[in-house]
Formats: sequence, C-alpha cells, structure tokens
Amino acid sequence: MSSRISGFYKLDPEGRRNALAKAGVPTSVLDGYRHGSLSLDAANLMVENVVSTFVLPNAVAVNFKINGEDRLVPMVVEEPSVVAAVSNMARIARDGEGFVAESDPSVMIAQIQLAAVPDAQATAAALEAALPRLEAEAASVHPRLVERGGGVRGLEIRTLRYEEPGRPAEDMVVLHILLDCVDAMGANMLNTLAEHLAPSVTEITGLPVGLRILSNLADRRLSRARVRVDPARLASSDMDGREVAEAIAAAWRFAWADPYRAATHNKGVMNGIDAVALATGNDWRAIEAGAHAFCCRDGQYRPMTRWELDDEGFLVGSLEVPMQFGTVGGPIRVHPTVQHNLELLGVRGARDLSAVAAAVGLAQNLGALRALATEGIQCGHMRMHARTIAATAGAAPEEVPRVTTELVRRRDFSVETAREILRQQRS
Repeated sequence: MSSRISGFYKLDPEGRRNALAKAGVPTSVLDGYRHGSLSLDAANLMVENVVSTFVLPNAVAVNFKINGEDRLVPMVVEEPSVVAAVSNMARIARDGEGFVAESDPSVMIAQIQLAAVPDAQATAAALEAALPRLEAEAASVHPRLVERGGGVRGLEIRTLRYEEPGRPAEDMVVLHILLDCVDAMGANMLNTLAEHLAPSVTEITGLPVGLRILSNLADRRLSRARVRVDPARLASSDMDGREVAEAIAAAWRFAWADPYRAATHNKGVMNGIDAVALATGNDWRAIEAGAHAFCCRDGQYRPMTRWELDDEGFLVGSLEVPMQFGTVGGPIRVHPTVQHNLELLGVRGARDLSAVAAAVGLAQNLGALRALATEGIQCGHMRMHARTIAATAGAAPEEVPRVTTELVRRRDFSVETAREILRQQRS
C-alpha cells in the first residue's frame, strides 16, 4: 500500500474513498466510512445522560513514510489546515528517509498518597521494608495482563512537602507502582491497582491513605520521532530553502527561551497528536496533560520539539513526549469508526500507534513553523478556512469553490465579503 496519493485534497469525499481503494485500503474499511457511524445505542453505553451524537470531520493524512513503511493516518479535527499541513510535510519528508519513530514499553504510574505524615522518613522506611510484600500483592492483581507480557515493573517511594508562604507545611509520602499496560491506555488498571494496595499501605504505616489514582505524567512511556529534511524542499516563492530552514531553527529557539511562545508552539504539535487520538478512540485529555507536564521537567515550560541544522546543512527535527495511547479497552471496541480507522492505519499495538502519533505531531510542527517562517501562519490557514466562511455566508456546495477562490484573491476572509461575492456571482 502506498500513502503517496497525488491530488488527494482536490477530490470530493467519494473520490477520496475511491483513491484509498486504489491504494489498497480494504473494502471493509471503505464501506464502514460510507455507512458506519456511532449509533445512539452505542453512545448510550459509552457515557451517561446521552441525548444525541456529535459528529466531527474524519480525515486521512496521506504521504507518510514512518520507519520505512507507508502509513495512511486517520485524523479527527475541526480546525482547517491541520490535515493539509501534515500531509504536505509528510510529502516533503518522504523524499529522504521519512520519519523515524519509536515508543518505550507502556509503563504507567499509580500513586498511593499518605498525607499529613508526622514522620516522613520513618514512614518511608516502613514502606521500603515492606516493598517485597507490596510488589507481590501488586503482581497478583492483573494476572491476565502478565499473560500478555505486561505487569508490575517496580515500586518507588517519594517524600514530598507542601510548603507555601503563610500556610502550614505538610509532609507527604507517596508510593508509586509501575505497571506495563501493554496495549491499554491503562487508567482503569492503575486505579484498580492503587485501590487494591491502599489497605496494605495503611496496615504497614498505621496511617490513613489519601488519594489513590494513576498519574497522567507518563514519563516512563515516552515516544520519540525524528526527521531530516533537505532545505531545498522547504523553499518558498520569496525565500530559498536555507533561509527557511534557518528561520525554522530560530523560531524553535524562541520557543525554548519563552514559555509564552512555547505554549503556542506546543499547541501546534498537539493539533496533530490530538487528531490521531480522537480518530483512534484515545483519551486526548490525558495525553495533553502528560505532554505539557513533561515540558516543565527542568523548571521552565519548554517546546516539545527541537529543530536545528546539522553539519551538512539539513534541517533536523525531533520530538520526545509521553504518549498514553491504547488499542484495546474504553471506546475503542464500541465505536465503529474508531475500529475502521485502526484498520486503515494497520496498527500493531499501542507502541506502534504512539510512534505514529509522535511522527504526526512532529510533521504538524514543521508545517506550522514553515508557514511562520515564510508567508505567515494566517495566510495559509485562512485559505483553508475560506470554505467554511463561504458556507457560513450561505453558499451552496457548488458555489463554495468560486467564492473561496475570490476570497483568496482578495485576501479578505470576512463573512461580509463572502456574502458580497456571493451576491455578485448570483447576479
């Protein structure tokens, strides 16, 4: 199967499905896209108080080569230009080695907290002495997970102090349980584990347990992606490739130095990662929380990516963030479109999916930085947004292309201008 589908964005939805069929996508997936959706009955099983379902665009990013393999990537997102940007950057990157990506084993952390501890060192020592007992007890909680290659990977003890000016200090001791969740996101497994061990922690320490819940700072479950781009592939009508590459590296240095810039820089990365998470039924809020927390690990909020020129003048980009992706459990087996998307992507487990998402996040960041370095972020974004503006102004589907073309020509993307164009064209 090839992910290189020239002119994919120019086709209508049926034409795109036909193009996917020619690229080798199974008929079962394409039929699912034509007819399958989340039924009200299925939605009612997923969350409480259901009255309807809410639909978002389900798109496909093309051109990706990841670890030498062509991948078609499903993305669910409402923001224009995201899918176009990643597809365009994937096309540029595939002329070299494409994206190289990997993920760590799916190790997550469950926390059991002891609050207002009178003697933190003594309490930590009591837990330390009981670690073999606690680890054996933890290992017995999820026997089927062990059969699948996962299970407990260790226990850790941390001492913390709440200390804020004008308020009484408080010592805490926290037990971390490290669990390899294999292909699951892991939240339910971790919470069950923490609840199970809490009575034993109280028995050992003589203290009541406070919180017992997973941590979404999944810093043992990192994913990495890397890309090396020939600057000649980045050239625009006004700038040569070397200038664009240097401007991208300079924009990254701005994000590294300034958390105000880093926040917007990282939002662009998550545009890609979140869209893959939604398309595959994953908890994008947990992934966001872990990724942003990881960016503060040195005491200042930093960018998720790094961009610099190597000794040969090539632009090299890399990304490293926690990825709490799963391919089993939750809504994944309930939502039919999620299942079709996973089949389209050819997912081989959570680590594979996490690596793909990392590559997409890096591609989206490259697209955003290239736009900033050349024409500015708004120009390309508003070209994509022009179709929505035309529809908002009242254009029928067959009128949208003409109105969009004129909006782009005028570089005026207001709804009022779209209405004026529509009136002129109709008259």
